[in-house]
Amino acid sequence: MIETRSPDDRVTLRKALRARRRNVSSLERARAAQLVARNVDRHLHLRPGWRIAIYLALPSELDTAPLIELARDRRCTLYVPRIDRHSLGRKMRFVELTGPRRRNRLGIHEPEGSHTIGAKWLDVVFLPLVGFDARGVRLGMGGGYYDRAFAFRRWRSVWHTPRLIGLAYSFQQVESLTAAAHDVRLDAVITEERFVPCAIG
Repeated sequence: MIETRSPDDRVTLRKALRARRRNVSSLERARAAQLVARNVDRHLHLRPGWRIAIYLALPSELDTAPLIELARDRRCTLYVPRIDRHSLGRKMRFVELTGPRRRNRLGIHEPEGSHTIGAKWLDVVFLPLVGFDARGVRLGMGGGYYDRAFAFRRWRSVWHTPRLIGLAYSFQQVESLTAAAHDVRLDAVITEERFVPCAIG
């Protein structure tokens, strides 16, 4: 596995892992998405009424459609992130996944509705990622939106809700990522192969 020690390492690693992710065939992607949903069902036991944030996947990301279907079958309420470009710092908000959708500037369909929920009131958040390590350090796309949205978790010593769960292909795990001061750690990562609890600390 790969170890990173500098911002330059992160840039190189992000580029390599994104390229590998893009090379996943549509058949492999569909199979992995089903296996991830199965592993979520096996390890998290989604409950009716849970407020769950989930991303709507870009073509290169691990598909979340089977997991969305599972959460709806379990009668969870689903929310998706939406970047408010008009707010100071371009904040991430969580909008209920219901009603008509529009395509945003990244080509992702997002709900048009205005029913939002604060990050603190979510039960589980499923996050996309480019890379991760066993300590819960997440390598994202570099925008820092999730880190800002869940920064409040860094100041809690006991209560760590919502649970932050990364979704990834198994090849996205690396030996070690150097955490930045603003990084918010993951509680676990679920891949097509396994459930990876993260040793936060």
